[in-house]
Amino acid sequence: MIELPKDKKIILFDGICNLCNDSVLKVIKNDKKNTFLFTALQSNSGKEIINQLKIDISKIDSIILYEPNISYDIKSTAALKIMNDFGGLWQLTRLFWIFPESFRNLVYDYIARNRYKWFGKKDSCMIPTLELKAKFLD
Repeated sequence: MIELPKDKKIILFDGICNLCNDSVLKVIKNDKKNTFLFTALQSNSGKEIINQLKIDISKIDSIILYEPNISYDIKSTAALKIMNDFGGLWQLTRLFWIFPESFRNLVYDYIARNRYKWFGKKDSCMIPTLELKAKFLD
């Protein structure tokens, strides 16, 4: 069983999706409090966390925000919680909480379904630079 830091939030993402990889880099840039760690859904640690949480990713196909020993969120709720953590102008994303989760997830799912077509995908998961390696689980 993978040992996860208790003081970090884990973002599981589609490692071959260009949009997802760009989003991870944006989160890293805006993570001023050093809150987040990352792992691809396709990685060993990602698969282990998914199995531990008993998530069927064939039905979710989504970003997962996991707070070890607390909870996990998926889709638009995960994305909003991540953005809300940044502070500053990102606090404006709190406005999206007024929409019901079902509506937010319709928009999220539409983008997710088309992400490869619109943004492309890689043949394999992103390999972080040495500088960013500490932000990723193996």
